[in-house]
Amino acid sequence: MLMQFKIHKQASMLMWMLFMLMAPLSIYMLLINKTTLIEWVLFNISTTPIMMTIIIDPVGTLFSSAVLLISANVLQFSTSYMKDDKFIDRFTVLVLLFVLSMNLLIFLPHLMMLLLGWDGLGLVSFILVIYYQNPKSLAAGMITALTNRIGDVMLLLSIAWTLNQGHWNIIHMWETGMFTWQSAAILLAAMTKSAQMPFSSWLPAAMAAPTPVSALVHSSTLVTAGVFLLIRFYPFLSSTTWFNQLLLLIAVSTTTMAGLSAMTECDMKKIIALSTLSQLGMMMAAMGLGMVSLAYFHMITHALFKALLFICAGTLIHSHMHSQDLRWMGNMTTQMPTTTSCFMLANMSLCGAPFMSGFYSKDMIVESSIFYQHNSIMLIIILFTVSLTSFYTMRFSLTTIWGPSNCGPFMHLEESLQLITPMLILSSMSIISGSALIWMMPMNQEPMTMLTSMKIMPMIMVILGLLTAWYMSTQRIKLAPMMMLIPMTHYASCLMWFLVPLSSQFTMKVPMYISHNYLKSLDQSWLETLGGQGMTSSSFMASNSMMKMFNTGPVNFLMMSSILMLMTLTLL
Repeated sequence: MLMQFKIHKQASMLMWMLFMLMAPLSIYMLLINKTTLIEWVLFNISTTPIMMTIIIDPVGTLFSSAVLLISANVLQFSTSYMKDDKFIDRFTVLVLLFVLSMNLLIFLPHLMMLLLGWDGLGLVSFILVIYYQNPKSLAAGMITALTNRIGDVMLLLSIAWTLNQGHWNIIHMWETGMFTWQSAAILLAAMTKSAQMPFSSWLPAAMAAPTPVSALVHSSTLVTAGVFLLIRFYPFLSSTTWFNQLLLLIAVSTTTMAGLSAMTECDMKKIIALSTLSQLGMMMAAMGLGMVSLAYFHMITHALFKALLFICAGTLIHSHMHSQDLRWMGNMTTQMPTTTSCFMLANMSLCGAPFMSGFYSKDMIVESSIFYQHNSIMLIIILFTVSLTSFYTMRFSLTTIWGPSNCGPFMHLEESLQLITPMLILSSMSIISGSALIWMMPMNQEPMTMLTSMKIMPMIMVILGLLTAWYMSTQRIKLAPMMMLIPMTHYASCLMWFLVPLSSQFTMKVPMYISHNYLKSLDQSWLETLGGQGMTSSSFMASNSMMKMFNTGPVNFLMMSSILMLMTLTLL
């Protein structure tokens, strides 16, 4: 008897094969720095051709390689994490569909064809978020889907407004009468997908998905789709006068909100999700400051170390009976040495420790924002958010790695090969990818002559954040009354500046109230009386009363049938 084909065992190998094909192509494209367009006409609407366009350029091929590398490791990790799941094959197919949608988004620069990847991402991410099929994941899935629908509608509107150009190719856009509206629609679409303010609440909610989904979807692919769209559209969008300033304001407010919220969060996955939100804000801020190459560079390096961080967190969650609470963990150093090492490498890269991959991209963004003349308030907030990142990272590490163990005595902590291999591969990428890409990427970064104080300012802020977190954790009792003086700040931080109740409960309360009243007054009252159910019950009552009035005999039955038939014919 032939063994049943198990797709979850072969999926990781498939991704590795595709990565081996894509990696040499991306290196070649980076070295020659040329863009190739392949177009063929599907059909014509009067004189407007609807074309299938494929773009092969350094930006797309490198990002696709990163996506394939991360998905290969995540699928290998999921074979251990999801091994008790009956429907692991279905889960694997959904993840593969997600990777396909992401690659469609990368390689199709045609606005109409782009919808295939864009809508595919939204639909598959919704199915993956509700994967556990409980009320919490369904609520999270609905917030995710409805928020992303706003972006989908905006993209459809931009397609309609691009009609007067006679084509939908992203690269060949020019200014028309609807130019401002197009820019606003594309910006809104990118903001919803990348969870910028005020659409931020769906990203931490989407952590209801399984951890492999969070590692792939909510760290490196889905959330960076909005940033990638803006990078593709940037030459067209940046000619709008208000675009850069508005993008910078939104990005800085997002990264500050995410950093402050991560300081008070106790759910491990939500802290990493808020950290992703903070880094997305940093990418958007870089783009708002006109540094597109640096934003793209940070997007690639961030994808690699954030996937590693999620896999390490997933290993800890898996060992603690799927509990995500930080306060239940501790003393990982002695029990899980490989996980601890990779976890610290990912955290160092996130903070921007020297010579890690995050350092090359993040430090360069902060240095460039200091060097070029920009709004000083924005610069101060960006530096403040750098210290916030190191603050919540230190708090996270102190609780899980160096703190005392708070879990039960019968926890079985193990590191299997399926868990260790992806961690080691991604941690090596977290170390070398930054320095490798800075040599290979075709960036026109001009030399910056800076004072020593300006140069070391990002590192000073990182060290300041680390020391503050260390002090506050060790002197917790002394600082607790200071924190409780303004309780509203604590609630605002826990609820992401009240974005969670404002964007979900507040918006759903009135429609829910109206629909509930509609159900009670129409569906369960008047429509039941006047509809089929009411007519049936009234005819039953009439026939029963007539049967009671007369003697039950065959003649009476015939008489009643003929009367009812005559009544029906009269009504008709």
